[in-house]
Amino acid sequence: MKRFFTLQEARAALQTIRPWVAEILDIRRSILESRPEVWPVIEKSMGNGGSQAASRLVVGFERLEALVERIRELGVLIKDVNTGLLDFPSLRDGRQVYLCWRYGEDDIRYWHDVDAGFAGRQPIQ
Repeated sequence: MKRFFTLQEARAALQTIRPWVAEILDIRRSILESRPEVWPVIEKSMGNGGSQAASRLVVGFERLEALVERIRELGVLIKDVNTGLLDFPSLRDGRQVYLCWRYGEDDIRYWHDVDAGFAGRQPIQ
């Protein structure tokens, strides 16, 4: 069953989720920074046992996957892992909408229709 958040519930959940998103973005940055070192190793090691650099990358991916799953288990949608964009399903005037938050914003201050996306964000009043 789909969960719908009130604004207060979404804000409370955000207090738990915010550090997870920070860690996701940090892991993402680390993975991208390691590309020059790791990608050639991965190509060479496909059949011969790997390396420490590749092992670190796997650990990063596993942690990222675990954090994403934690967020999803709460009923929150991850819309963009690159920017930390999250949507909290909610109801507004009897229809489903999303309360929208992006990493770096201090609070959930926007909502949008389900089909509008980030470009359709409107201030919560």
